[in-house]
Amino acid sequence: MKAGEIIGITLLVVVIFLWDWPKLSRQPATLRTAFIAVTVLGWVLAVLLVFFPELPGPTQLVDTIFKPLGKTLE
Repeated sequence: MKAGEIIGITLLVVVIFLWDWPKLSRQPATLRTAFIAVTVLGWVLAVLLVFFPELPGPTQLVDTIFKPLGKTLE
């Protein structure tokens, strides 16, 4: 079952990449690099969530980082 989910996620990432890459080919290299980095990071996060669904989300990470700062500023 997990293999099917990973294959589905990978296919979606490939479709997104193939859909957006022709538009990005005329853009600067830094934008293309950022697109690849964000896409790969999203794929890795999605695969990790398949194996470990109890992982905290990005919102909880931001909350953990900035909650002490918010208390300090009050």
